[in-house]
Formats: sequence, structure tokens, C-alpha cells
Amino acid sequence: MRSSTMNSTRHLVRRIALTALVAGACSAAQAQGESATSIYNQSGLDASSFVLSGTLAKVQREGRVTVAYRESSIPFSYLDVRGKPIGYSLELCKSLVQAMSVAVHKPLEIQWVPVTSATRFEAITSGKADLECGSTTNNLERQKLVAFSPTFFVAGTKLLVQKTSAVKDYRTLTGKKVAVTAGTTNEKTMRDLSERFQLGLQFDVMRDHGESFAQVASGADEAFAMDDVLLYGFIAKTPGGRAKFMVVGDFLSYDPYGIMYRKDDPAMTKLVTRTFQQMAADGEIERQYRRWFLRKLPSGETLNLPMSQQLETILESLAGTQTQ
Repeated sequence: MRSSTMNSTRHLVRRIALTALVAGACSAAQAQGESATSIYNQSGLDASSFVLSGTLAKVQREGRVTVAYRESSIPFSYLDVRGKPIGYSLELCKSLVQAMSVAVHKPLEIQWVPVTSATRFEAITSGKADLECGSTTNNLERQKLVAFSPTFFVAGTKLLVQKTSAVKDYRTLTGKKVAVTAGTTNEKTMRDLSERFQLGLQFDVMRDHGESFAQVASGADEAFAMDDVLLYGFIAKTPGGRAKFMVVGDFLSYDPYGIMYRKDDPAMTKLVTRTFQQMAADGEIERQYRRWFLRKLPSGETLNLPMSQQLETILESLAGTQTQ
């Protein structure tokens, strides 16, 4: 991963440009938008190469990008104490919005819209949201509905239990109650696992991750099956969480995360792919990873989760593609 002075300068310029792109005053925003276009072109994005069709035509017409976020997918997309959407995924989405603004030659505001695991796909396919920036697994079944950005995180299904629990892995779950979040790959993974090994699991299907976690915290369910990183996020955010809860078991699935947008949109796919290639090449994805996984979260806790070898390899490949 590269982290030279030039890369740091690009990072600073990107953040300055982003501030301009979401400015409220029209005249000031236009001036800033021209500046942002010039700056971004210096770092390799050719605004003239994008055909304004599909999503790009929509956001140019509306003057905004509607970004779907999650309320409790820590540290990817969640609400801070003031109710403001924050997180790793949202920072990457802001860079996409910046690139979209350059492509359409005008500043674009961000309109935030909350979604759940059950409503996120419909939000994209219906046009209610242009980007979904959360913790969504990219798989072949979902690619029939939506398009995905390159992978920005790799997770896997594990179990969260109370520290007093006798559950150590899926084999010791037989006949017990398990919380899962509706519409997630984890729900499917656990149902398939229960059927395959005749575990007789009883499922409580909850609306969102926060409700699923509450099932274990209250003692209503024995375990919460979810991507490991999200489970560690709940432990970190909960006062005294490390003394109360633990994550157990082997990985039960492989879950690469991507940002969702509408499929069959070549212009948008080109923009998303090139932006991710650039962010991998100039170290932006790595910087955001360190910020959200290795440093203190706004709540004061630290996940202390080093980047996986799989993600390092993915980012190196993306960076190499950008420099070719």
C-alpha cells in the first residue's frame, strides 16, 4: 500500500473538494464544483469520458445523490450520538459522490435515507436510493437484482453469545434459539446449517442488527449469527461489552462487502470501478480502514481489527489495474 507525500496531498485535496460538492449555496457550489473537477482530473479521473445516462443523468437532473445508510452496522454505517450517519462505508460513498459530481459537471448534495436489511434492495431497484452504503454481501443471487462496487471488506458469519454461555460453536447450538437479521446472508447460512446437520435451531428473525443483538443481551436468544466484524462492533459500542459478550466459532461463510447501485448502468459501473481503483492506488481505502478499524471510534472504543490478507490482495489488484 502506498502512503507517500503525494498520496497525502491527494487525500487532503479530495476532502476539500468533497466539502465543496455538498455546499448549500448555489453560486458558491458552482465555483467549488469547477475547482473540484479540475482537482480530480489531476488525479486521473477524466470527466469527459462519462456518458450521462442512467444514474448519472438522474443525479445531474436532480442535483443530489440519495445515499441509503444503515442505523446499526458498526463501523460501516451507523448513527452517532447526534443521530448523524457515519462509518467506513459512508466515507467511501462520499468519494463516489465526489466522482459523480465531477462526471456531471455540477455539485451534488447528499440526501440520506435509512434502510434495513429487508428494505435495502428495493431502495436501489425502485430508485429511492442511488447508492446503498452499509455492510451488504456481494453474491451471485444478489447480482441478479443490483450491481456492486469492488470489494471493500471481507467478513464471515460467526456467533455472538454471552460470556456465561456454553455455546462455543455451531455444534453446541443444537435446539437453541438464534437471532438473525431479516434478509441477510447470515440467515440463509444458519438455516442451511441447521438443516444440513439437523441442529433443530429456533430462529428469531429481527428487523435490524440492533434488535438481533438485543435478543442476546436480554437473554431471549442464545446466540446472534452475523458477520464477525459487526459482532465485534456491537461489543465495542456496548459499555462493558468485552466483559459481557464474546464471538465464537469458525467462519460459517465468506462475505465480500460491496456498495450497491442499480444494475445495467454501464456509465455508473465505469465510474464506480475507476473511483475504487483510484482510491486503492492512492491509499484512500487503506486510510479509511485504519480510521474505522484500528483507531478509536467516536464512542471511544477500538475494534483493533487488522486488514485481512484477502482484502490486502484485493486492494493491491485494484491499485495495479488503475496504474496500467
